[in-house]
Amino acid sequence: MNRIDLEGRKAIVTGGARGIGFATAERMIASGAAVELWDIDAAAIDEATRSLGDQASGAVVELTDEGAVAAAARRSFEARPVDILVNNAGITGGNAKTWDLAPDVWRRTVEVNLVAPYLTCHALVPLMMGSGYGRIINVASIAGKEGNPNASHYSASKAGLIALTKSLGKELAGSGILVNCVTPAAARTAIFDQMTQEHIDYMLAKIPLHRFVEPAEVAAMIAWLASEDCSFTTGAVFDISGGRAVY
Repeated sequence: MNRIDLEGRKAIVTGGARGIGFATAERMIASGAAVELWDIDAAAIDEATRSLGDQASGAVVELTDEGAVAAAARRSFEARPVDILVNNAGITGGNAKTWDLAPDVWRRTVEVNLVAPYLTCHALVPLMMGSGYGRIINVASIAGKEGNPNASHYSASKAGLIALTKSLGKELAGSGILVNCVTPAAARTAIFDQMTQEHIDYMLAKIPLHRFVEPAEVAAMIAWLASEDCSFTTGAVFDISGGRAVY
């Protein structure tokens, strides 16, 4: 494993207690960063921070609650300024035709996958701007590029996250804060429990490399985007879909 230099940096990783978020925290700690996990599951945070060691901390945060996010951001900065934000938390909302998806399920999926990253950026960007350096990485999805059938809510939320990345990257250009996103194909994590087997089979069939992405592979790309080596790219979309998308 290449050691990307994140020495002395502090990162917040949302949804960091499991899956891609946990792998990202693990990779960043191995690269010298301190990582704070924001997650809704207190037990999962405790288990993750014990596993990750002294450089990891955690906070229970309902990411769709504006007040909770703002308070967590203030507490985090008071403890130590934040250099890196990884908006990773997300849900699939299950699988169904658009007309069969309940409106509350549609709204909740968009709230978690798109509104929550807006709220974290809303709270943290003004604080990060004071240091003149920052990296924001949003974990979108190949579904946001192509639109998966039976997942219109998920696809729309991830498409919105891609657009948020582009807009925010342009707004922050020149501030020292770079904003980029990754668009992975599916990774076999706990999020698969929210999907039908038919949908899982559909996603695998679309990947030319004939396998799902490993969380550690996504984490490696995120860690580079969080580093000083990524210095002239902002508002960009980094594909990691095993050849499913080449744009």
